[in-house]
Amino acid sequence: METYKLYENNPNSRILQDIARVIRDGGIIIYPTDSVYAIGCDALNQRAVEKIYQYRKEDAKTGHLSIICKDISQADEYTKISKEQYKLMHRHLPGPFTFILETGLKLPKVFRSRKTVGIRVPNNKILHALLEELDGPILTTSLKVPVVEEEEIDPGYMTDPFLIEETFRHQADILIDGGYGQEQPSTVVDLTGDAPEIVRQGVGELEL
Repeated sequence: METYKLYENNPNSRILQDIARVIRDGGIIIYPTDSVYAIGCDALNQRAVEKIYQYRKEDAKTGHLSIICKDISQADEYTKISKEQYKLMHRHLPGPFTFILETGLKLPKVFRSRKTVGIRVPNNKILHALLEELDGPILTTSLKVPVVEEEEIDPGYMTDPFLIEETFRHQADILIDGGYGQEQPSTVVDLTGDAPEIVRQGVGELEL
């Protein structure tokens, strides 16, 4: 694993170019968001997507993952967004929210058996600059403390870049060290029903 220290006020463009190249080649990266740290890959790379499912120990056809986009317009390329849904998302994004929407047709075949997908547009300048360089969505899932076998209590999320590097050095190609992460994930909002429904309350406060 290669570790790069980046700062939100001035992320290094050359380093971001190198990271984007690794992502396009199917690499796995760990990165900060506006909530917890996350692990992800090129959302359009089938083999890389399957690696992320292996990390989650979920079946690719049924697992619950999300994609990170640079803005709502890019999200609209991969999902179906109504005018009302757009207005609600526009009020809260970029921000610590995951909006569940109907899946579009541009995502790889692993998504085609799924009717919905989560959309993230985090308020994090490092991640936004990377997405601009990549010019494509990143498949993402929150980075959790590894579960000890037969442990019943949720161990929570990884927040310390040093410990993340020590724990996941063999599971990812790149770690973006953006400082300490938060301990709460994004708020998940289902927009596929008649009215928005909060599936999980996290960092973001939803305003209807």
